[in-house]
Amino acid sequence: MRFRRRDLAGSWTVASLARKGGLSRAAFAARFTAVIGHSPMECAFGCRMRHAKTLLRSDHLTVAAIASLVGYGSESALSAAFVRYTGTTPGSYRR
Repeated sequence: MRFRRRDLAGSWTVASLARKGGLSRAAFAARFTAVIGHSPMECAFGCRMRHAKTLLRSDHLTVAAIASLVGYGSESALSAAFVRYTGTTPGSYRR
């Protein structure tokens, strides 16, 4: 399964991704992890964070707008996730 940028704002769960793939939740998670090497949610998290990093390189979007584009409900939620992923805040990364 490919995570597309336009899908990043969606509310993803393993169950919803499994339905798209026509598999049970358990079968999807097991197959995905076996093929990709990471769980579906780890992969989705990485996709969201990589896209957030790309968006932060442009000055025309606020961190709140970027949070919305990559599936986080608030700037603070994105910031907490971004720090876990990069070790720095979105604002520091942008500078």
